Order: sequence, then C-alpha cells, then structure tokens
Amino acid sequence: MKAVAIRQSLPLTDPNALLDLELADPVAAGRDLLVEVKAISVNPIDCKMRMRALPQAGGPKVLGWDAVGVVKAVGPEASLFKVGDEVFYAGDVTRDGSNSELQLIDERIVGRKPAKLSWAESAAVPLTSVTAWEMLFDRLQLPKDDDKAVLLISGAAGGVGSIMIQLAKALTKAKVIATASRETSQAWVSELGADLVVNHHQGLANELANAGISNVTHIASLTHTHQHFNDFATVIAPQGKICLIDDPAEPLDIMQLKAKSVSLIWELMFTRSRFQTDDMIEQHNILNQVADLLDNGRIRSTLQQNLGRICAENVKQAHLAIESGQTIGKIVLEGF
Repeated sequence: MKAVAIRQSLPLTDPNALLDLELADPVAAGRDLLVEVKAISVNPIDCKMRMRALPQAGGPKVLGWDAVGVVKAVGPEASLFKVGDEVFYAGDVTRDGSNSELQLIDERIVGRKPAKLSWAESAAVPLTSVTAWEMLFDRLQLPKDDDKAVLLISGAAGGVGSIMIQLAKALTKAKVIATASRETSQAWVSELGADLVVNHHQGLANELANAGISNVTHIASLTHTHQHFNDFATVIAPQGKICLIDDPAEPLDIMQLKAKSVSLIWELMFTRSRFQTDDMIEQHNILNQVADLLDNGRIRSTLQQNLGRICAENVKQAHLAIESGQTIGKIVLEGF
C-alpha cells in the first residue's frame, strides 16, 4: 500500500521530513477494522508527532489522525461494522496513522460516515469533534439546559474551536464567547454562531468588561494557555471550570484559582484509546451523534482547504500551514 511516513524526526526544511513509501498491507485482528482511506485531515498533533515520534527498530512511522473511508475487512471480534460500511474516525496515537491507503483501527473509536457529506467534508470532522465534545461534556460538564452558563472559547477559529462553537450552540443554552484576533478569523467564528467575539490580544478581562460581562462559568483554552492564564483567573466565575488541550510553554500559576475553587482540567482525546479505558466505546457513540447532527444540518463541516491527493509533498504543505499558526477551520487531502 502507498503511505506517507517518517523514518526520523526532522523539520520540514529537510527533504526527508516526510516520505512517500510502499508498505505491506496490514491484516485485521481482534476488534480491528481494516479501512481503505478515502480522505484525511491534518491537525497540530500530526506536526507534534513528526518531531517526537521515533519509529521502532528504525522502521517507518505513518502519521495522521483523522480519516474517512470504507471497511475492507473486520477482525474476528468486531461486531459494530461490516465490510462495505463507510466510516470516519480520529484514530489512536499509539498506532500507525491515516496517511496510508489502508489502516487498522479499533471499531470502538469509529463512527459511521455522515451520509450527506463528501469524503473531504467528513474527513475534516472526527478529531476536532471528539475533542470538542469531550471538553464540553466530559471535562467541563457544561450543562445543556442552563441559560445562565457562559462559555469562553479561547483560540476559537481553529479546528477544535470551529466545531466546538457549533456543538455548544446546537446542544446547550449557554452563551458562547469566541476569541479571535484577525478580521478573517473573527468573521469565521461569527458565521459559525458565536454570540460574542472578542480579541484576545486586547486582553480578555478588558474585552469582556467592555461588553458588560463580569465573568464566565466555563473556559475552553485551545492554544497559548500560558499567555492568557492570568486573564482566565480574573474572568472565571467562582466554582467555574477551565479546560485546556495545549502544552503551556510556561508554568501556570494555578494558585490564582484557589480562592474561587476553580477546577483546572486537561483534555486529550487519545486517552481512551491509549489506555483502553472501560468507556472507550464512548468515542464510537460521540462520532455517531456528530454524524446525525451533520446529516440533520444542525452543525456543518469545518473544511476550509483541500490540498489534493495524499502524498508527501501535499502533506508537507499541510504541516507548513498548521505550523504557521494562521489556519482557520480544517485542511483536508483526498485520494492517493
């Protein structure tokens, strides 16, 4: 099978950073599905893993954690899908990824492909929707029927923020405040349904005060948490919750949260698959619910760019865009 892989961790300036390879076809076992990959999307985790995932025994490591495709074979213990089913998923960071013609994936973290979406539109959704869903409802425990809840999404124009705005608006009564600094990103998050857009470069506390908002009950911090943490501590309501997904570049002064009894929580969507948790199948359930929301038109795909076929050069261009920190929505590649 064709695949895009790494043999060592290299910057994109190195011509060997990403390689087009021919690899042996994998074989489904246990609860695995063997999926023929139709389209993929690229996420910040792809770039991080390129620089930190060393292939075992010098062999190649296939990256990519977002895919849509067709089930070609099922393991002997698999029961959720059959050959020919169209599926989408975000994958397992401990296994080879989706930048290949064929991929093995545990059925418990796979959902049905949205029937009304194209391959490319579907590929843009899995990782960000699972991350956003888990942040909102597993970690932040955002109530669905409380119209007094106020959710602040910091760095809302990226992949996770783009779907989180929509999920919060579709499934809860919370007021949704999105942060974005550029005109294009501000227009994007407004289009997706944010009730208020503020510029995080102008100081969140000042921006919210100018909008007549004294505090927020929930904060989803998606990037540069260390730059905004002091403002988070100021604007979070007593007994509020803050959830982050990034790796802060500097230590956070969490003592600022003690007086308000604020909860600080991590979200990593690979936790369930990495540790084979008892509730691992929840990601299957989440993806199926997301597929229903997409098919019913209650939310939409966040696809913004399709860079063409899946090959080393196009994957490299996607990594370059992600590493620029200026992307809006999701970048997809389609077909081999």
